[in-house]
Amino acid sequence: MMDVKQHLKTKLMLPKIVVKRDGYPMKFQLYKLEQVLSKLSLQDEKLELLSALLNRLNGQAQVSADQLAQELVTVLKQAGYEQEAAQFAAARQKEESDWSQQTDPAARLSRLQSKDPELVHENANKDSNVFNTQRDLTAGTVGKTLGLRLMPEHVAKAHLRGDIHYHDLDYTPWSPMTNCCLIDFKEMLTNGFKIGNAEVESPHSIQTATAQMSQIIANVASCQYGGCSADRVDELLEPFAFKNYEKHLKEGREFIDDPAKVELFAKKRTKKDIYDAMQALEYEINTLFSSQGQTPFTTLGFGLGTSWISREIQRSILKIRIAGLGKEKRTAIFPKLVYTLKKDLNLAPGDPNYDIKQLAVECATKRMYPDVLMYDTIKEITGSFKVPMGCRSFLQGWHDESGKEVNSGRMNLGVVTVNLPRIALESHGDFDLFWQIFEERMDVAKTALDFKVKRVLDATPENAPILYQYGAFGKRLSPDDDVSVMFKHERATVSLGYIGLYEVGTVFFGPNWEHDQAAHDFTVAIVKALNEHCAKWSQETGYHFSVYSTPSESLTDRFCRLDTERFGRIKDITAKDYYTNSFHYDVRKHPTPFEKLSFEMAYPHYAAGGFIHYCEYPNLRQNPKALEAVWDWAYDKVGYLGTNTPIDHCYRCGFQGEFKATARGFECPDCGNHDPKTCDCVKRTCGYLGNPLQRPMVHGRHVEIASRKKNLSSEMK
Repeated sequence: MMDVKQHLKTKLMLPKIVVKRDGYPMKFQLYKLEQVLSKLSLQDEKLELLSALLNRLNGQAQVSADQLAQELVTVLKQAGYEQEAAQFAAARQKEESDWSQQTDPAARLSRLQSKDPELVHENANKDSNVFNTQRDLTAGTVGKTLGLRLMPEHVAKAHLRGDIHYHDLDYTPWSPMTNCCLIDFKEMLTNGFKIGNAEVESPHSIQTATAQMSQIIANVASCQYGGCSADRVDELLEPFAFKNYEKHLKEGREFIDDPAKVELFAKKRTKKDIYDAMQALEYEINTLFSSQGQTPFTTLGFGLGTSWISREIQRSILKIRIAGLGKEKRTAIFPKLVYTLKKDLNLAPGDPNYDIKQLAVECATKRMYPDVLMYDTIKEITGSFKVPMGCRSFLQGWHDESGKEVNSGRMNLGVVTVNLPRIALESHGDFDLFWQIFEERMDVAKTALDFKVKRVLDATPENAPILYQYGAFGKRLSPDDDVSVMFKHERATVSLGYIGLYEVGTVFFGPNWEHDQAAHDFTVAIVKALNEHCAKWSQETGYHFSVYSTPSESLTDRFCRLDTERFGRIKDITAKDYYTNSFHYDVRKHPTPFEKLSFEMAYPHYAAGGFIHYCEYPNLRQNPKALEAVWDWAYDKVGYLGTNTPIDHCYRCGFQGEFKATARGFECPDCGNHDPKTCDCVKRTCGYLGNPLQRPMVHGRHVEIASRKKNLSSEMK
């Protein structure tokens, strides 16, 4: 390649710009022409053909994509490659035919009606058998085709090719919805709000407060397409539980003369109120359905409160989750629980809330949740402490015009993910070419993200009153206000995602590169480069661009499938049938939790817009201290840590542990049962838990979960 470039550089004045069909100017890239000739099996004739082609373009500052294609066909024919010219023309014609089909609502609806697994099972927590989910899938199918037509054509085609992934295409850009958010519950519960025809005042008890929270969650989830979170829920609900306590004190004084007994009575009643309220919230969230045909993806953060009421709320959340749902005591999928560890509060024996930490450890061994946030490390990485929006999307530290730190009431405007393994495969191990292609993909991703922002700005407060007018986004706008005040000056985030650092490292350094310092440095440099682009874009636009370690779920399959079609089955890369989630360690290997976290800990510092670490364990019910040892060791090393441990339960034969992955899904290893009515099978399919028996997953996700190995070092035993 260097010989070709040097020859052409000295002989010709190459075009600098290629104008795409939608008018977008892209940098003229010689490697793309070389790739075309390689696909036509003309590698040996590459120099001759490129010289002939570029001689025809010599002196032109820019060239259109159509003109470039026509000139290539002419050169091929003149050189006697009639068959190759026809092959190239046919490939372009097929691309246009595919484009027409992908943007044809009727064609995509036909795929949905025929139950195409790629469409029907794209989300592990949406049951495609029920009517409201089917309605949402139908609307989303039409929305995707219209959205592709709406966005810049070169961005849409890059998405369809698999160069990038324009997330949540079923909702955006056709609708100017936002993504995930951190709901400002404090503002809403303090000042009241409106849903439908009901004006809701501030609650006078914790039971009413949690009931209002569930209604807020359902409405917020129906007005956006991402997850929603409640930050510091123990401290949030404390003043409302205190009203219960005051009421019980008053009641006790009517019948009891001893002040000490009055206080005991009031506390006992208040603790029961707290438990009942938190139990009701758990059941209500799990029985809610948003307009998207799914349970709202909800996260509750807690653990920092120190009063007896806050401690009781924390304890109730954990005890209720341990107890399970319904008569069979199933593991609750939602809300996702995130417990905060903080030095001198709950981390070590003797800390005032250490007993709550012990309960959190027990809960994680039995129900996988809670995940844990490390208070000091989260502040270091993201600039302030807060729970993620949804499963892993983090806001960055931000202060309003008065200098007050603001987290709740902020949101994310969407994600575009770059297919890093494809860049590596296209570069054929050439570092310079990798970075050249990388820069080009950054330009496409930036255009896509700019379009996400542009569409969100088209919303009006009346489109989503719960968000813009009644406090979920913090500020309360009038119907005619401009929604941009919610997003600009970096109040909102917009995210550049990435996937497959393991596969990138494998292309350049082989499949066992985890302990190769040069390989590790290279992959860290990639995430750092993503971060540098985001910082530049933020400065240029006033919107906070952040790097997001994409929760791959269906994307782990999609990118790999598309790259397999293009490059074939490549050992340790495409032949696995999935790509590795973001920066994670190869799931087929056997690292201890300490080795895995040591390997991964550098990446989130450059991907502060979204990240989570997972560790795999055997059944930990009899050894909770092993899990606590990992949490303690990780405290000042990683910010956000999840637990993956087998908690499947067969009610037919009584088996408890890990179900076996088979071609038809997961089943009990003892009796073969895979009936969701008599099984509780829970897997982590992305940042949330899911039930793959009720909502089948695509092949790649089955493979990835089945490949995970459980191993503990002797230090943990």
